[in-house]
Amino acid sequence: MPKNSKVTQREHSSEHVTESVADLLAHQEPVDYKRSVLNVTGEAWDKQKEGDEDLDAENRPAWNSKLQYILAQIGYSVGLGNVWRFPYLCQKNGGGAYLVPYLVLLIIIGLPLFFLELAVGQRIRRGSIGVWNYICPRLGGIGYASCLVCFFVGLYYNVIIGWSIFYFFKSFQYPLPWSECPIVTNGSVAVVETECERSSATTYFWYRETLDISNSISESGGLNWKMTLCLLVAWSLVGLAMIKGIQSSGKVMYFSSLFPYLVLVCFLVRGLLLRGAVDGIMHMFTPKLDKMLDPQVWREAATQVFFALGLGFGGVIAFSSYNKQDNNCHFDATLVSFINFFTSVLATLVVFAVLGFKANIMNEKCVVENAEKILGYLNTNVLSHDLIPPHVNFSHLTAKDYNEMYRVIMTVKEGHFKELGLDACLLEDELNKSVQGTGLAFIAFTEAMTHFPASPFWSVMFFLMLINLGLGSMIGTMSGITTPIIDTFKVRKEVFTVGCCIFAFVVGLIFVQRSGNYFVTMFDDYSATLPLTVVVILENIAVAWIYGTKKFMQELTEMLGFRPYQFYYYTWKYVSPICMAVLMTASIIQLGVSPPGYSAWIREEAAEKFLFYPTWAMAILISLIILASLPLPLVFILRQFHLVSDGSNALSVTYKKGRMMKDISNLEDNDETRFILSKVPSETPSPMPTHRSYLGPGSNSPMEMSSAPNGRYGSGYLLASTPESEL
Repeated sequence: MPKNSKVTQREHSSEHVTESVADLLAHQEPVDYKRSVLNVTGEAWDKQKEGDEDLDAENRPAWNSKLQYILAQIGYSVGLGNVWRFPYLCQKNGGGAYLVPYLVLLIIIGLPLFFLELAVGQRIRRGSIGVWNYICPRLGGIGYASCLVCFFVGLYYNVIIGWSIFYFFKSFQYPLPWSECPIVTNGSVAVVETECERSSATTYFWYRETLDISNSISESGGLNWKMTLCLLVAWSLVGLAMIKGIQSSGKVMYFSSLFPYLVLVCFLVRGLLLRGAVDGIMHMFTPKLDKMLDPQVWREAATQVFFALGLGFGGVIAFSSYNKQDNNCHFDATLVSFINFFTSVLATLVVFAVLGFKANIMNEKCVVENAEKILGYLNTNVLSHDLIPPHVNFSHLTAKDYNEMYRVIMTVKEGHFKELGLDACLLEDELNKSVQGTGLAFIAFTEAMTHFPASPFWSVMFFLMLINLGLGSMIGTMSGITTPIIDTFKVRKEVFTVGCCIFAFVVGLIFVQRSGNYFVTMFDDYSATLPLTVVVILENIAVAWIYGTKKFMQELTEMLGFRPYQFYYYTWKYVSPICMAVLMTASIIQLGVSPPGYSAWIREEAAEKFLFYPTWAMAILISLIILASLPLPLVFILRQFHLVSDGSNALSVTYKKGRMMKDISNLEDNDETRFILSKVPSETPSPMPTHRSYLGPGSNSPMEMSSAPNGRYGSGYLLASTPESEL
């Protein structure tokens, strides 16, 4: 280095300097070295490119109101899983007792990690790729992995919206098309369709009329044109909502977020007026306390918390990145988390009020059918009339009278009872028939609605609610793809959004062939669970251990105007990583213990049968997990061995309207700019501003500063409200 350089003179000066140039620059967004005295690389200044970057920094879209943003986050986090997954887990894992582990894990895992994602998105104002490149370049693969998982989930999630669209349009007729089995003509004789007669009208309509499903995943059967058309409509709706950005999708959220609550409340009021609804709710919330000691219950509760809030997908970060930097994201995290929880409880009340009504209907049907069998045995003298209690009236037989008669017959005919083929017809047995997912929405719930007065109206409302719940989640999922890609690669929003939707529709045709439902099951079970768990663990480690929890808490204090509770310090640093690591280990063990398989509908048997995936399907399944996780080690290796730039060893500074923008380019280790960055080569500036004050005399700075004391430190710069890094 020349002896007469400014830096050398400053180093040999006797003046006391309390802070390096890097420390000063850490307080500000840096200036463009291509146009300033710090331009030591000889790189030409591209005015057009610089202008575009500044325009992007100044004109980043923003939410029209806080309410719109909250509704968007609620619409994203509250999805189909709240309606058909949470009630099933609640019933399966101890009823009301399941709410205890769920609420505990929501507080120690869900809320802290949700707050973390909101905070980094709002602070850095970039999508998932830009955020993790900014915090820890070597873990920049987190953002790319999130995009891939969002793509996989979006592929099959929109198929479910397509199914709901199909049922929605089929609901505009009376009676509902799934209320009765179809009649087929066999010569001159009209008979009930055999497959429907052996199952039920709603089951037949779902598997045969809607999906026209094949017997296994190996039998493609060609495209189902009805579902293909519905999938096209679904992707068109998503594309239209996304193409104008958050101004458009935000307005959509007013309806898609609020309408499901209106429907749920209407269903709850109507459900509570139904006969047997109280039986369902009492069964639901009768706690089985022994279940709380089962580790499997805690694992399933943790998984539900994890997916209910949309952690790791990038949608939370994308939505938060459009916020003002002084927004109270801690309040947002708490509000959305508990609204999500109470929505799940509300949906559970609705589901089991309706299923309690359905259980009573099915139990009465069982009593009538078995009473007819008993009358037949009495008329043929197989059973003696003395076995029938005198108060029993077969014309008005109650469930209580039947159960009394059933026990008497079982006691007397103990040796030959099985030959009679009588069922116990217990209401408890009907309530214990757990259903989830498509089985709940498209079979159990639709069957219950056929018994509602004005059933088409309730069916239209129910499936319109499912469409809105799905669209709210899909907008967030697509934002997890479009926002980081547009931020990072500067592609045109409209072109990329349309191209992404068209590509997803074409790839999604695999889900609308006759075996498509089996691929939906595969993607739902395996494409996201393990990769997303790894993603969230690395997010937690990147902030808490690599960037530093104390430093991050200081950043939050400056951004929010108050210091977050110490509770978050300990959960981010210790509790959440440990819990997530245990969840990941349990998921891997579960994958190894339970061989991957699926429930196939066998047409000839008119029943479901569990089948194992064939070898080629196992290869697809494993490829999904590997592909979603691949960006994590790939980006780490490329940046660790400097095969691509990690943007950590260069500096640029730009003056533009009093703001400064950091720009990164590669420099050699012995470059003079490296010396300017810090006296010690190992010292590099933090990716986020530090909080130390610059104490050195401003007159001795080698940089040309304005004398206007309009910055926080009186240095003449306006402190930028957001880091506009293009790492």
